[in-house]
Amino acid sequence: MAAEILAPAGSYDALVAAVRCGANAVYLGTKALNARRNASNFSDEELKAAVDYCHKRNVKVYMTLNTLVGDSEFKTAYEAIECACNASVDALILQDVGLASLVRQAAPDMPMHASTQMSVQSIEGIRMLEKLGFTRAVLPREISEKEIAVISAQTYMELECFVHGALCMCVSGQCLMSAVLGGRSGNRGLCAQPCRLPFGVNQKGGNNLSLKDLSLVDELERLERAGVCSFKIEGRMKRPEYVATAVTACKNSIYNVNNIEIDNALRAVFSRSGFTKGYFEGKLGKEMFGTRRKEDVENAAPVLSGLQRLYDNENPLIPVDFSLVFKENEPMRLTACALGKEATVISEKSPEPALNKPLTRDDLSQRISKCGGTQFFVNSINIDFADGLNVSAGALNALRRDAIAALEEKIAEKPVAECTKTETDIKPHFARGFSLHARFFKEEQIPESLAGISRAILPIEVSAETVKRLSDGGIETAIEIPNAVFSNADKYIEKLKLLKEAGASLAWACTLDGVGIAEKAGIPFASGFGMNIYNSRSLEEMWKMGANDSLLSCEIQLSEASRLGGEIPRGAMIYGRIPLMLTRNCPVRNKLTCSECGGKSFLVDRMGVEFSVVCKNGCSIILNSRPLWAADKKNSFKNLDFGLIYFTNESRAECEKIVSQVKNGENPPEEFTRGMYFKGVL
Repeated sequence: MAAEILAPAGSYDALVAAVRCGANAVYLGTKALNARRNASNFSDEELKAAVDYCHKRNVKVYMTLNTLVGDSEFKTAYEAIECACNASVDALILQDVGLASLVRQAAPDMPMHASTQMSVQSIEGIRMLEKLGFTRAVLPREISEKEIAVISAQTYMELECFVHGALCMCVSGQCLMSAVLGGRSGNRGLCAQPCRLPFGVNQKGGNNLSLKDLSLVDELERLERAGVCSFKIEGRMKRPEYVATAVTACKNSIYNVNNIEIDNALRAVFSRSGFTKGYFEGKLGKEMFGTRRKEDVENAAPVLSGLQRLYDNENPLIPVDFSLVFKENEPMRLTACALGKEATVISEKSPEPALNKPLTRDDLSQRISKCGGTQFFVNSINIDFADGLNVSAGALNALRRDAIAALEEKIAEKPVAECTKTETDIKPHFARGFSLHARFFKEEQIPESLAGISRAILPIEVSAETVKRLSDGGIETAIEIPNAVFSNADKYIEKLKLLKEAGASLAWACTLDGVGIAEKAGIPFASGFGMNIYNSRSLEEMWKMGANDSLLSCEIQLSEASRLGGEIPRGAMIYGRIPLMLTRNCPVRNKLTCSECGGKSFLVDRMGVEFSVVCKNGCSIILNSRPLWAADKKNSFKNLDFGLIYFTNESRAECEKIVSQVKNGENPPEEFTRGMYFKGVL
């Protein structure tokens, strides 16, 4: 199998465990700008030591810079990129398109991997990643085997897939639950995992947002056939024993080794009511849900101590070929070859005529082959030999140690990617006015009159007749491409073409998949909800891609939003129930059928707060319990070009009333939230 085993390294001990158990690559974060800010992570000096350790053992290191970055953090981001280059990191894992633009400018030779946080689910999104300079995409955990194969058949881009570890309920990059409910942003690396708390369906009780852990360890051959080149293990917050066990289980699977002890240990060391393959096999439903039970914790305790043996010592993983010159009056010379690298060392000692028993060829082979305590094992030994000679055991041992050390250095040699500080000329932005856009979840919500609304954002299911009516009435119509595309891209492309003929002006793209779909449909696009635009560089990237305008992330503070530069018009949500989660497995169906739900169900947290669930296009959306209201704070929307009225589960009459209230800047309703506009997120 050519695919790599990619292991998490949240600490140096976990890194050592991964390498000694046979991982081909590890991924890790430094002290800032990574999606596991609560892991131990690595200082600059620790990063250099970690990379050196890994490269000497032919293991790659990928560094995570996979969070959204504010304008004030780009100095820190540049320093992290520079550190990665100096340490010879093999690739950077990125979420933020603005940060990707900085990497392209500052370190064009540094490979970029697109984090699963970028929510790319289709070949259309992959094409956009290719244009942005990415060499690998980390696919969503929610993707199926068939969907992976469809993407792989149409691209040469490397595809990476999670094969073991925690499974989020929400599509990665589309979760705002932790940020909205507790101010700790998953997109900024501090998810508090509120989904693991109790959420009942229509009443208190139950854990209907908690999925079992993913495990595709038994399906690595199928994954490779589907086109996956990297098997990723989740767990930078987990112990070294967990990492060692998961890596060992993956190696066993690749080499068809049956080891019941490791299989049992993998289940015992960490699980939530067992494991699931649901998304991969397209089998969703109740069987995918699970929690961390008392027995799961109790089962872990007895096995943890025994698992350290897996990585206590170096495991011989690399074959080495030795060539020894052993002749009278000639210094001993030993050449070591492995992985296409070669190192030669010469001893200060020369063999001398033996006074007693001379060394034989077998004696020399036995002594040179003692590679214990290193990552090497002997593949072959060739000796240019003369009879009747002797030399001390210490001299031979020193020669072997020096050859191995020199070979390690050769293997570890990697070109250092140049990193050049660049200044991007992003001009200040000056809004020329403030307009209102209205987004509708369903066609039947649209009021007869949209006076005061410059753009109506319509669901992709909308009829051509409605598009024509609004367009003829002077309303710019944009068609929303959902942020859950998966296998629906072709359907959306054809529908966009039809609606364009009816008068639709734009596509409202919520992910890079949507941008690619709009391009294929031949229709201009605007950057919509789910694109996570958080800084000036990201705005510039949207402008370069051809976006007409861009909605800012609702995680940004308005004070920061007002300072963002660039030419592209930008706006922010002014009203709406913020989508907290986008799920491919409906939490309501864990308790009710679709007919029993009737589209009117909600989740109830342990405090009795209700969160509506709406479904469409094969996915479910969990809405915040209270609407965001900022219509009375328009003065805070400085330097923004538009405000978005974001309708979800409102009736037509409610939509009409809210449009009027927003236009008039009325006071908020009885229950509302300011979102994160004034307090920000961690």
